[in-house]
Amino acid sequence: MSETTQRPDQVHPDRTEAATAWWTTGPGRGEFRQEPLSAAGAGDASVRTLFTGVSRGTESLIARGSVPASEYERMRAPFQAGDFPFPVKYGYLNVGVVEAGPSGLRDRLVFTLFPHQSRFVAPAGALTPVPPGVPARRAVLAGAVETAVNVLWDTGPVLGDRVVIVGAGMIGCAIARLAQGIPGVSVTIVDVDVRKKAVVEALGASFALATDPIAAADVVIEASGSGAGLQFALRVAPTDGEVVVASWYGAPSVSLDLGADFHARRLTIRSSQVGAVAPARRGRRTTGDRLALALRLLEDPTFDLLLGATSSWRRLPAITSALADGTAGELCEIIDWSEE
Repeated sequence: MSETTQRPDQVHPDRTEAATAWWTTGPGRGEFRQEPLSAAGAGDASVRTLFTGVSRGTESLIARGSVPASEYERMRAPFQAGDFPFPVKYGYLNVGVVEAGPSGLRDRLVFTLFPHQSRFVAPAGALTPVPPGVPARRAVLAGAVETAVNVLWDTGPVLGDRVVIVGAGMIGCAIARLAQGIPGVSVTIVDVDVRKKAVVEALGASFALATDPIAAADVVIEASGSGAGLQFALRVAPTDGEVVVASWYGAPSVSLDLGADFHARRLTIRSSQVGAVAPARRGRRTTGDRLALALRLLEDPTFDLLLGATSSWRRLPAITSALADGTAGELCEIIDWSEE
């Protein structure tokens, strides 16, 4: 069966012989394609998608075609099809139900790093069971919480530390929720948008505007996705301290002023990237261990605060356009693949 391209009103996500997949085909635009499902082998599982999540930061870069050519291979999602910049089938926040496969997985709710697609066949080893205490919709946040775990493994806050996070997006808020659970740790999230204050405080952190006085920090994490945010993080970092950068800026250049007291205070800028386990844990934890931990941490219902609107899969054209032009919401938008 050959692949076909169709409009939203021509496709249906519940066909058993084919899957409906979303492909980004140019800046801010895409199309639904009907794709044949491969036969499941002995070690495979057939999954019906319930929800996918839009990872706003990364998927905005995908929607704009802003992945640098040097990063085309490193930025590939595990089950991506197509190549950057376009056309590409992308995504990595998928929660579904196993309809056929190994007995231990059959009828189980699972998370996997699969793109926006209604059904798929994948190796059983690529599926992580969702704990019973985690609702399917919240489980979509596993990727964000896994990133937050890795950032905290990279930064290593300890008892009594003062943590400052620049950027109250999905990743910054997930880091804050986990960090504030460390005894004695105080967490402040700095953002330019005061409308985020209520969510930040509900997560157990303090909120500050970039214009407010910021108390002394022991750990500084940049998660704003902007050069201005990174510059601010350097300003509030402690002498002899470091800024751990959780953001990925894509193709656009980021300019920094490294004059003034940058050298006198002996500051360090260090990256954190979820593609590999943080060096502090790499010899003892696998990426599978890290993802399973993230899903267990999602038993905390407070993470529901990071969930944005739930939209039908038919709205993916409008969502992709909003990602490209910068009008998409800050929180994780949930794509509902159930039958309409």
